[in-house]
Order: sequence, then structure tokens, then C-alpha cells
Amino acid sequence: MASLLGTSSSAICASHSLSSSSSTPSISPICFKPGKICGGKLNAGIQIRPKKNRSRHHLSVVNVATEINSTEQVGKFDSKKSARPVYPFAAIVGQDEMKLCLLLNVIDPKIGGVMIMGDRGTGKSTTVRSLVDLLPEIKVVAGDPYNSDPLDPEFMGVEVRERVERGEQVPVVATKINMVDLPLGATEDRVCGTIDIEKALTEGVKAFEPGLLAKANRGILYVDEVNLLDDHLVDVLLDSAASGWNTVEREGISISHPARFILIGSGNPEEGELRPQLLDRFGMHAQVGTVRDADLRVKIVEERARFDSNPQDFRETYKTEQDKLQDQISNARSNLASVQIDRELKVKISKVCSELNVDGLRGDIVTNRAAKALAALKGKDRVTADDVATVIPNCLRHRLRKDPLESIDSGVLVSEKFAEVFS
Repeated sequence: MASLLGTSSSAICASHSLSSSSSTPSISPICFKPGKICGGKLNAGIQIRPKKNRSRHHLSVVNVATEINSTEQVGKFDSKKSARPVYPFAAIVGQDEMKLCLLLNVIDPKIGGVMIMGDRGTGKSTTVRSLVDLLPEIKVVAGDPYNSDPLDPEFMGVEVRERVERGEQVPVVATKINMVDLPLGATEDRVCGTIDIEKALTEGVKAFEPGLLAKANRGILYVDEVNLLDDHLVDVLLDSAASGWNTVEREGISISHPARFILIGSGNPEEGELRPQLLDRFGMHAQVGTVRDADLRVKIVEERARFDSNPQDFRETYKTEQDKLQDQISNARSNLASVQIDRELKVKISKVCSELNVDGLRGDIVTNRAAKALAALKGKDRVTADDVATVIPNCLRHRLRKDPLESIDSGVLVSEKFAEVFS
């Protein structure tokens, strides 16, 4: 009996009530346990009862929510220990350019995200996902599907803004910045949101079911192998990245909600180029190469083997470094508004962009923001030329016009022009 019913603490509770005639017997609730039959308090089980105005043979199965004795609980579920372990960001060996671009975007989300291109097996997706442990907390309106900011109307959903305008006190909770993965096989309905089928069938009302863009608001939207993303999803991302809002018009539903997120993409250039319109939407561009130093390669292999054998112990060895880096990011976010950049540096940055024939002004804006974020990360209150020299190749590399006959890396061209202007 125990092998059929499961663990010793489980129970199957059945209640049969077949109402066809007075001669049909009615079976009262019975609780079966291994070795005994009991009544009274019932464990979670199955109750079978007929629907009204239907045949005696037509039964519906519903869950029975009942009280469970605390002495019968075998153990508690620890979600933190059972969750999939994430490789520590501080344990990433090398790839300093990629790590710096990611940290600067966490400090100032208005930089506009980062595009990471490089060889396969160089730790692109591992590094991006390891960023989760370092993300700081933000204040959001409790129960709001769009992670609305309780103080900034620009990041509020329509319903929350109306409540604030009426003078209502909205409940506020603190939560970590969310990272949302956008899989290549996602449908447009799942990304943008669509009509709530369950409410339409059960309640007969039109309701909106938010998609991934709503979940990613004020967070991070990560697209692995972004150069393989379908064109119709690229159009959706372009529209949201340009306006900061997602507008849905379908099945009689018209709704708009904030969709401001840090867009992070990674890919292998051998698998195809990215559309120029989407590439320009990434604030920074990081190139990742395969580590050639034999000692570093051995260290990476050994560290990965340690993590695979015992993830929890491996993460514990880097806890101090992770906490130190997280505090550094929090302080940088707090001090970012006080960082100053001289007008002379701004003029030289714009001169570099102009002489490189960079289209638009997005390159100028991103370079200024990235330089200030780097200064804040270093704990300084003023941007220097060294800060600009560090970030300007990543901010302008992907904005240069492509010359098929040019063999020099575009980042080198930016660095040479910077040295010429700033000399």
C-alpha cells in the first residue's frame, strides 16, 4: 500500500456523492493512510462530485484544500539551495572589457545596454548571467506587473499613475533588479503581451496578460545569439527601445505600459551580422576573444571544474569579493549624480565623433554617460581623460560605417583618433 500511495505522510481522500436516486448509497469522506483509516482532518487529496444538471456518470475532479498537521511535514523546501547555482561574477577570469561594460550599464541604465560579440565558448552568456548576484535593489509598487516606480511618473504604469494622481497611498516594496531572458523561439504574443485567455473563458471579460517586456521594465532584457533573432521580434525591440513604452493593439485590447530596460545581447559574428538599426540601439559594444595564455586557460578549466563539483562551496569562496563588488556598485549608483565632466572634455568627445563620421548624436551622449559611470565606479567626483580613453572605443566601435576593404579593427581606429584629438 505504501509503495502505491507514496510517502508515509501522504494520503488519498475520496468523496463519492452520486445523486441519482434515494436507493444509491452515498459514501462519506474517508482518509486512507498506510496501516489505518482515519477521519476528521483531511490531507490535500482529490474530491469527486457531480456537476449540477448533468448525468450521474459525469464527474468533476477538484482539489481539496485542507489542513495539514505540522507533525506530518517531512521537511521544508529551501528555494535558495535548490535554485540553479550561478557562476560568481568575481570568478570570471579575464574578459575585462566585457565585465566593465556590464558594470557601467548597471551603474547607469541610461547608457543603453551592451552588445557582446565574440568566439563561441568564451563565457559570454556565463558572464551576463553571473551579473544577477550583483544587481542592486530598487523600490517598486507592490503587486504591479510592470515594476512601476512609486516616485517617477516616467516609469509608472497607467493604473499606478492614476492612483497616485488621486492621492492614494500605493504600497511599496524593495526588490532586486530583474533579469529576463528572451529566447530565440519566443512568440510576439509572449514578448509584447496578449489577451488573458483564462479570464476570457471563465469570466467573459477582456483582460491583458503582460509579456516579457513588462517583466523587464526597470530591469535587464538578455538576448543570447541576438543576431539569430527573428526580424519581427527585432522590430518589437526597436520600437520599445526607441520610445521606452510598449503599445499593444490586438483582439479589442488597446494598452500601453512602460518598457525601459537594459538591453544586453550576445552572439557569434560567424553566425551573421546584426541589423544596423538594432546595433545602434546598444549603448556599448564589447569584443570578446579566446584566451591564448596557457596558464590562464588552465586556471579557467580548474575553476570551472571546482564549480561543477561543488557549486555552493565554490560560490562561498568568492563571497567576500562579491560583497565588495556589490557595495562598490551601490556606492557608484548613489554618487553618479554628483560626478562632473568638464566642458573641454565634452568638446573633444564630440570632435572625435565628428571626425569619425559617426551618424547621429547617440555616440556623444553614451560616451559622456559611460565616462561618468566609470568615474563613479572608481570613487571619483570628476571625469578625466583616462576615463574617456577607457570607454570611448566601446561606445563608438559599432557606430562607424563599415568598409569591406578595411582590415583594421574599428576600435583601434577610435583609439587612434582619440589620441590625435586629446594630444
